[in-house]
Amino acid sequence: QVRLVESGGGTVQAGGSLRLSCAASGFISGAIAMGWYRQAPGKQRESVATIMLSGSTINYADSVKGRFTISRDNAKTQIYLQMNSLKIDDTGVYYCTLRKSTNTYWGQGAQVTVSS
Repeated sequence: QVRLVESGGGTVQAGGSLRLSCAASGFISGAIAMGWYRQAPGKQRESVATIMLSGSTINYADSVKGRFTISRDNAKTQIYLQMNSLKIDDTGVYYCTLRKSTNTYWGQGAQVTVSS
């Protein structure tokens, strides 16, 4: 099985920064991409950023471009999400994901709260 553990969530004032980390373990062989999704209260879960593990192609949601940066370690077992210039609308539960050709795995989520 695959295990994803997020850390680094918390509460920050608007305009501040947070850094999320995700450690992947278990049967991660064959992973194609890793990324971050978020779910705000009363809204659908949405993709925030994705990084391909071969070639390092990166995609961001339009709402976070220029403010968030996704990165990974060389061993491809950890990814990070640096979040700058945070807005109240960035509040939500952030989930780490690992995608294989046949399945997508999810972490338990990390709460990010941006206050005014």
